[in-house]
Amino acid sequence: MKHFINIKDISSKNLKKIILDAKRRKIRRKNLNTLDADADSPLKGKLLIQMFEKSSLRTRISFYIAIKQLEGGALTLRTDELHLTKGGESLADTAKVISTFGDAFMIRTDSDKKLEIFKKYMTIPIINGLSPSSHPTQVLSDIFTIEEIKKKPITNLKICWIGDARNNVINSLVEASVKFSFKLNIGCPKKFQPKKNIIMWAKKNYGKIKVFDNCNKAAKNCDVIFTDKVISMNDKVDKVKKLKEFKNFKVTTKVMNHAKKDAIFLHCLPRGSEVSEEVFLGKHSKVWQQALNRIYVQKSILLYCFEKLR
Repeated sequence: MKHFINIKDISSKNLKKIILDAKRRKIRRKNLNTLDADADSPLKGKLLIQMFEKSSLRTRISFYIAIKQLEGGALTLRTDELHLTKGGESLADTAKVISTFGDAFMIRTDSDKKLEIFKKYMTIPIINGLSPSSHPTQVLSDIFTIEEIKKKPITNLKICWIGDARNNVINSLVEASVKFSFKLNIGCPKKFQPKKNIIMWAKKNYGKIKVFDNCNKAAKNCDVIFTDKVISMNDKVDKVKKLKEFKNFKVTTKVMNHAKKDAIFLHCLPRGSEVSEEVFLGKHSKVWQQALNRIYVQKSILLYCFEKLR
């Protein structure tokens, strides 16, 4: 049994094995319907219990399809339906009950501490579907998409992030840059640069990270341009003020022109004002392929957790 909580806690070898397995499984599904099971039915009879404390579209749908294609089943819970909020049941007791009924647990949570408590008391694998400080399933899927499109290892590419560098997605992307050894440029206002502990960890582990307060300089000669909503689900800020602070960090055609000619644009969605309509719907954008690929990578993450990766 293995957990999938943060990218930094998983070896490069295992992360690459997940990506490779996902590539193989996607190829083998070319002639299958969405809910047809994979030929080997590796998780037949297994139950994935999902719990959502925050809104979800892509994570919810992709994990449901992922476990179904592995011939398992899924049960989705909302905290307002449980004793967890209405009856005052402890997190420890909730964790033990879920472990009794289910075979794996995926949680999208508003608290990193809550995730750690579940990990402490559960006897089944836990997958972090999103927490305030980490979004590992999203970023690993993004790496899969980049390698699929570019047809080369991400190690050989230069990646750029433009926007708020203090959210969960960039934290996981920094961790991934170390594990996969790729160059990462970050373009953001000085006030929103990555947290010191994240950068220190990356430097200690030979990360190749550069931070710019100019998005054009950050994008120069990059193979991939990432961004995310400026106002994230975890933000408790003056939204109008924050949006003004990011007015010069919007991904536009001008910004894309500083990247390589064949650069791609990625966004984990939902989108906001951080990208122009022309870029989002343009030839560089691969956001729909990016969203779909979460199914394939999450299948392999599940297999990793059950120690069934080939």
